[in-house]
Amino acid sequence: MRSLAEGGDPWAIPWPCIYEFFSVVTNPKIWKSVASSPDQAWAQLTVWMESPSIRLLAEPDSFPAVLARFAQRARVRGPLIHDARVAAICLAHGVEKLITCDRDFTLFPELATKNPFI
Repeated sequence: MRSLAEGGDPWAIPWPCIYEFFSVVTNPKIWKSVASSPDQAWAQLTVWMESPSIRLLAEPDSFPAVLARFAQRARVRGPLIHDARVAAICLAHGVEKLITCDRDFTLFPELATKNPFI
């Protein structure tokens, strides 16, 4: 993340991923005694959002049609709609590759993914 934020190449974070980051890093059920405080989590998000090369992605006008294609897939049920939403936002904005460890994004092969830990 640091190399993206400090680099000159354009990069993006969909708004739902901002919310998810905050939710995960501040969750004491996940992190027990080392969960980030809300101030710490927001400070990290602020650093990323102040990167001169970042774009924050929201749902554009073309989003509903893309999401509809994904939402109607047989395996998209329950919480997978959140991944479908992120994938649809990315595709609607022309994102070339999503950096993620979440294998659920293989349900949306139209969006290339990269696991940064492999």
